[in-house]
Amino acid sequence: MAHTSSLVFAGIAPHPPIMVPEVGRDAIAEVRSSIAGMAELTERIIASGAETVVIISPHAPLEASAFIAYDGPQLYGDFANFRSASTTIQAEVDEELLSEITRKAAEDQLLVLRIRRQALDHGTTVPLYFLQRNGWQGRVIALGYSYLSNEEHVLFGQRIRQAIEKIGRRVAFIASGDLSHRLKRDAPAGYNPDAHLFDEEVVDAIRTRSTSRIVNIDQEMRRMAGECGYRSMLVAIGVSEGADSNCEVISYEAPFGVGYLVAQLLSKAGIAAAEPSVPVNGNQKPGDDLSGRKKIPDLARRSIETFVTSGAVISAPHELTEGLRARAGCFVSIKTLDGELRGCIGTIDPVKDTLAEEIIWNAISAATRDPRFSPVRKDELANLKYSVDILSTPEACTLNDLDPKIFGVIVEDENGLRRGLLLPNLAGIDTVNKQVEHAAGKAGIARDTPLKLFRFRADRYSE
Repeated sequence: MAHTSSLVFAGIAPHPPIMVPEVGRDAIAEVRSSIAGMAELTERIIASGAETVVIISPHAPLEASAFIAYDGPQLYGDFANFRSASTTIQAEVDEELLSEITRKAAEDQLLVLRIRRQALDHGTTVPLYFLQRNGWQGRVIALGYSYLSNEEHVLFGQRIRQAIEKIGRRVAFIASGDLSHRLKRDAPAGYNPDAHLFDEEVVDAIRTRSTSRIVNIDQEMRRMAGECGYRSMLVAIGVSEGADSNCEVISYEAPFGVGYLVAQLLSKAGIAAAEPSVPVNGNQKPGDDLSGRKKIPDLARRSIETFVTSGAVISAPHELTEGLRARAGCFVSIKTLDGELRGCIGTIDPVKDTLAEEIIWNAISAATRDPRFSPVRKDELANLKYSVDILSTPEACTLNDLDPKIFGVIVEDENGLRRGLLLPNLAGIDTVNKQVEHAAGKAGIARDTPLKLFRFRADRYSE
C-alpha cells in the first residue's frame, strides 16, 4: 500500500478552550493567531482527503502503563465545564482502524485500553470543534498517552502508522497539547524565566525539519517549562517517521503565558488540491514553508489595497515562515473578476531581502507601474483578484528543454541587453515556438535574432 493513500497529514494543535468563540467570547481576540492557524490546519486536512482523524490528547484519562482510547460507536463532548454546555461535538469512531491500532501496538507489548461512556476531554474536544466547524466531516479515533517511556511513545506512533497503512484509507493524525505554561509572571503554572527555551527549541526543530531534536530534548528543560504536549508530540513524530517531512510552523503565540503552537509535520495533498511545486535556490520548494496557499495572494491584495487607498506601504508580516524569509523572484498578476489582465510586474532575480518584501513591492508595481495600464483606482478594488507566481532559479536550456505548460522562459539577445520573460501555462501559448516568440516580442528583440534561452518553474498562488 502506497504511503500517499494512507497517512496524509500529521500535525500539532493547541487546546485552550478560550479559543472556542462560545467559550472565549471577547477574549478570543487574544488568540486570533491560533484560531486562524486551526482554520488553516483544517483546510490542509480537508485538502488531503482525510476520511478519519486520530487525535491524541494529554487530558484524556491517564493510565500508567497503557494508552487509552475512547470507545464508540459514538463520541460526544461539550464545553459545560467552560460555561457553554450547548456547544457540543459528536463523531463516529473508526472501529476498523482502532482495532488495527490495538493489534499493531500489541505486537510490541503496548496496551490500548478502551474507556466507555465518558465525555471527551477538552484536549480532544477543542481540536475536533475546529475541524468540524471549519468543514471537515469524518470518523475519529480519540487517544490518550501514558507514563511509559519516551521511546515507547515514539514506538506507539510508529505502530499507528503501520495500522493506517494496512487499512489503506486516508487518515490525518493530530497531536493535541500546549507548550510551556510558565512564560509570564501571571502564567497558570507560575513563572520560570527560562521556560521560553523549551518553546523555542520545539518551534525551531519543526522549522528546520529536525524533529529528532524534540525526541532528544533536555528533559530538565521540559520539566522547567511545565508543558502538557510533549508526549503527544512524541507519538506524532513516531507516526510521521520514515515519511518525507513537510514540517511547517503555521502559528505560535503565548498571550497568557502558555505557548500555543499549530504546526504541520507531514502533509500529502489530495488530488484536487495538488499543484506544481518548484525548487527555489536548490532543494527548497516555495510552497514548503509558506503560510498556506490563500495567504500569499492575500499579502499581494493587502499591499495593493493599502497603497491605493492611503499611499502607505505595508510592512512584511512580523513572524515570517521559512519560505517567506527566503529570497526568490516573483510576479504579481492583477485581473478583473471577469478574467481580464489589469497589471503584471515581477522580478526574475530577487532584489529584496525576503520573499515577503518581494511580493509587497511587486504587487504595488503591478498596480501602479505596468506601462500597459493606468494605475489601479480605488473604485476598481472590489472588482479585482490576485495571483502570485514564485520563480525557481532560472537555468540555461535549449528549445528541446522547454514545455510551455510546465516551464516559463526567459529570452536574451546575444549581448544580454534585451531580456523578455513569459510565465508558464498561459492561455493561448500552447507551443514552444509561440512561447519564445512572445517572450522575445515583449523584450523588443527582432525576429531571427540569435537568442539565449533560460527556463524556470513557477508555483502559482491564486485567489
